[in-house]
Amino acid sequence: MGSEILNAMQISASGMRAQGTRIRVISENVANANTTGETPGADPYRRQTISFKNVLDREAGVKKVEVNKIGEDYEDKFKLKYEPGHPAANEEGYVKYPNVSPLIETMDIREAQRSYEANLGMIEQSRTMVMRTIDLLRQ
Repeated sequence: MGSEILNAMQISASGMRAQGTRIRVISENVANANTTGETPGADPYRRQTISFKNVLDREAGVKKVEVNKIGEDYEDKFKLKYEPGHPAANEEGYVKYPNVSPLIETMDIREAQRSYEANLGMIEQSRTMVMRTIDLLRQ
């Protein structure tokens, strides 16, 4: 029983680390949602994306989740706003803004938070089971 509980805790801890990284990436996206390029026509901040992968922990014999890649979103186009007086405006007067949608980032961070909390709940349950087992062994 002990190794199964320890394995469950290791799996949950890896999930928490992965979701913590996801929350950091989303936070960077939100923080840069209104940044522009520094020179006329320059590209602004590009939305960061994150993907995960399963990794076999051969020692424990369990699959853990890890960050596979932090990349950039090239599918969504930059937003253009007509602001001819802006220092980053191109020759037509348009400024490029990041391809970050606050609504999408809000939904993503809520999902990441729920996943983080679910993993934390699993660790707490495992800890409770260990403590109860110890209490039973003391009797």
